[in-house]
Amino acid sequence: METYRKKIALKTIGCKLNFAETSTISRDFTNRGFEIVDFNCKANVYVINTCTVTANADKDCRKAVHQANRNNPNAFVAMVGCFSQLHSEEAKSIPGVTAVLGNDEKFKLFDYYKNYAEQEKIEYNNHIDILDEFHFSYSADERTRTFLKIQDGCDYECTYCTIPLARGKSRSDNIENTMQQAREIAQTNTREIVLTGVNTGDFGRGTNESVFELIKELDTLEDIDRIRISSIEPNLLTGEMIDFIAQSRLFVPHFHIPLQSGSNKILKDMHRRYLCELYAERVEKIKSIMPDCCIGVDVIVGFPTETEKDFQETYDFINGLDISYLHVFSYSPRDNTKALEFENAVTHAQRKERSNILHKLSDSKQKTFYNKFIGKERKVLFESYVDGKIQGHTDNYIKVIAAGKEELQNRIVTVKLIENEIDYLVGNIL
Repeated sequence: METYRKKIALKTIGCKLNFAETSTISRDFTNRGFEIVDFNCKANVYVINTCTVTANADKDCRKAVHQANRNNPNAFVAMVGCFSQLHSEEAKSIPGVTAVLGNDEKFKLFDYYKNYAEQEKIEYNNHIDILDEFHFSYSADERTRTFLKIQDGCDYECTYCTIPLARGKSRSDNIENTMQQAREIAQTNTREIVLTGVNTGDFGRGTNESVFELIKELDTLEDIDRIRISSIEPNLLTGEMIDFIAQSRLFVPHFHIPLQSGSNKILKDMHRRYLCELYAERVEKIKSIMPDCCIGVDVIVGFPTETEKDFQETYDFINGLDISYLHVFSYSPRDNTKALEFENAVTHAQRKERSNILHKLSDSKQKTFYNKFIGKERKVLFESYVDGKIQGHTDNYIKVIAAGKEELQNRIVTVKLIENEIDYLVGNIL
C-alpha cells in the first residue's frame, strides 16, 4: 500500500524576494516528505508569504486565508512575512489562521507545524521578530531562472515605505557564503541567476565587502549562463559597476533602477537619496557603453505633496530618458510612515489618471525599445512552451515568442526578431 504523503500549498504575495523565501520554506517541507500542490487544491498545510507594501497587498493576504479555509477548513494555515510582522494582531484575528510568524521566524515554520501536529489543536501566540539575522534563500520552482537572495532589510527612511519596519536593518552574509549558495544553484538545471534583496546594492553594509566585489566574484561562476540584478538604487549603482557589467562574462545588459519621481521637490519629500540629475547621469552612462541595454524604472504617482506641476515634471523627465519600460505604482497610505504627516492633496481619481498617463508612456517606451531590434538576431533563453509556441527572454529582457518544440525549454537559442506584437516580439529560431 502506498504511504499517504501530506500536502502543502504555498502562495507568495509581493516581491521576488518573497518568492525566493517561499521556495526555501517549501524545500524545508518537501525534504521531510511533503508533496507540493496548487493553492487551489486541498492540502494539509497552507503557507501565505505576505506583503504589506500597499493596501491591495493587505487585501490579497486576507483573501488567501479565506481561500485556504474554503479548500480545507481543518488545515494548518500560516500567515508569514511582512503583513504578519507589521500587523500581527490583525493577522491573528482573521478566522482560520493557525500561525502568525514574522520575517525571521517564518524560516522555522516546520518546527511550529510539528509542534502543532503533536499537540493537536492549539492556538498559537504570534511570534514577531527582532529581525537581526540573515537567512539565505533561493527559488527553485522555475527551471530556467533562480532568484538568489543576497541582502535583506533597509536602512533608508523613505517617507512612504514600511519595508524597514517589516524587514529590519540592512544585512547580508559575506561573499564567500554567497558564492557557496550561487555554486549550489549552478549545479541545478538553472541557466540564469537573478540577484534580489530589499536594497540589493547595500550588500556588505557594515563590513569591508561591497556589492561590486560580489559582482566581480559572481562573474567567475561556472555552469551558469546569465546573471541579472533584479533592482538597484541609482545612488548605489556606480560608474565602475556599470563599466564592469558592460564587459562581464555573465551579467546581462539589463538594469531595473527605482526613480519614484521625476521632481526633485518630491524626491526630497520622499527622503530619496539622490536627485534627478544623478539618475539621468546613470542612464546616460549605461546607454553610452551599452546601447542595447534594457532599463526599467519604478515610479510612484500621487504622493501627497505631488501637484500637477510636479507630475508634469515627472512625465517630462521620464519622457526624455532613454529607458525601456516603467513599473507604475499609485501612492498607498501606510501606517507609521512620515508621509501621513503631509496634507494629502491628491485624490484617488487623480492618482488613477496619473497612473494611466504613465502606463501609456511606458507602452510607448517599450514599443520604441523593441522596434530597435526588429530584423536583428538575439540569443533567447526559452522558459515555457504552450501549443506549439515557445516563450522566453533575450539577455536584454525582450520577451520573445516563436514557433518551436517543447525540448527548447531551458535552452539558449539564437533567434531572429521579426515583428512587434506590443507585449512581445515574434521570433524565428535560427
